[in-house]
Amino acid sequence: MIHPIILCGGSGTRLWPLSRKSYPKQFSALTGGQSLFQATAQRLSSEGYARPTIITASDFRFIVTEQLSEVGIDPGAILIEPEGHNTAPAVLASALFLAAKDPDALLLVAPSDHVIPDADAFRQAVEAGCQAAKKGDLVTFGIVPDRPETGYGYLELSENTTEGRPVKLARFIEKPDATKAQDMLASGRFLWNAGIFLFSAKTIIEAFEARAADLIVPVQNAVAAAKPDLGFLRLDPDAWRAAENISIDYAVMERADNLTVVPFSAGWSDLGDWNTVWREAGPDENGVAESGPTSAIDCHNTLLRSENPELELVGIGLENIVAIAMPDAVLVADKSRAQDVKIAVQTLREKGALQAHQFPRDHRPWGWFESLVVGQRFQVKRIVVHPGAALSLQSHVHRSEHWIVVEGTALVTIGEDKKLVTENQSVYIPVGETHRMENPGKVPMVLIEVQTGSYLGEDDIVRYEDVYTHG
Repeated sequence: MIHPIILCGGSGTRLWPLSRKSYPKQFSALTGGQSLFQATAQRLSSEGYARPTIITASDFRFIVTEQLSEVGIDPGAILIEPEGHNTAPAVLASALFLAAKDPDALLLVAPSDHVIPDADAFRQAVEAGCQAAKKGDLVTFGIVPDRPETGYGYLELSENTTEGRPVKLARFIEKPDATKAQDMLASGRFLWNAGIFLFSAKTIIEAFEARAADLIVPVQNAVAAAKPDLGFLRLDPDAWRAAENISIDYAVMERADNLTVVPFSAGWSDLGDWNTVWREAGPDENGVAESGPTSAIDCHNTLLRSENPELELVGIGLENIVAIAMPDAVLVADKSRAQDVKIAVQTLREKGALQAHQFPRDHRPWGWFESLVVGQRFQVKRIVVHPGAALSLQSHVHRSEHWIVVEGTALVTIGEDKKLVTENQSVYIPVGETHRMENPGKVPMVLIEVQTGSYLGEDDIVRYEDVYTHG
């Protein structure tokens, strides 16, 4: 059995404003009907594959379980990182966790935000690398390049081949400049580094012991002291804090001497910027790619994407432009500057703008909400509660609330009273009154909440009972 380890963290800055720290790109459907995370999980769910181990952040844990449930995948363990420390500690923690049951288990480490359209071809490539992994090699997967890309690291092969058979890896190469990238493409000895790895649990642990020994103790302690929480496993925060923030490439792979690479040429993208999204979207004969309610008039080599069903994005005479419209932010950039979107995020962060990191929809364990209208002393929200889910029992010091149910049925607690509120019915919650909403039904419950008061911040909440004890 191959044990997938899906790395599901990230800060989500390169595809802003669609991707943000609170909801990074792997959870969005960028190239189809499924999110990148869902597509990754399905690609690694097949005969011969164990249930995936997911390692993610606390803020994403319920998004992970919800999205896996939507595609019918039952995960194995879901490990919660107390804070992001890059890929090396995450991979080591997963390996130590799985090695406790089977040191010889084959681990397939994969990011959650890559696009690989041909899942069968990818699984064949994984199968091609299994023998080397069983013999104690660290196997990586290199993408046969089709252009002189400067945004990726490269792998140098010990021989010229693109046949898909495993070969020895000579060395890792950092992101090149344009001239060097062109030379490497012409040579036929270089592949893009996809950041996907295959090895046995004991092999990678031995590699860390030999090449990155300082990580062993803090990560071992974090796994040993991990605590279950609502079906998740929280790594110990104190031990984890002592682990170095470092990638697995720098910590182990670039210093190892037992490296094998499997070339892969069946299609791959890490969707690392909007230029890449434009390419993967399949531009028309004018080089225009559109998504959502958009209209392109006399445009060329342009990406138009609207994530707001009520907002029509129109481009006239655009050339080499990326235009992305969200309900709360719009990005317009030259395609050649797509790698610089992170500068916009930093600029907004310095201004204190919530759009820098906060997604318009705020995802919670029980569902999600979004603000529809914000005015002087009032706010209107749409709230969606999953079947069987409940918000905390709470009260507010500064605001009262009106709830109008528009879909499903709500079980509402106000003070000592409980009652069912069905579609087209409403209730009023006075300032200071304890209250809770629950969804006792089998379908999502949707309500409109109208808040009125002197202060409407999310921190105006006094919680009395909350099943999601860690937030």
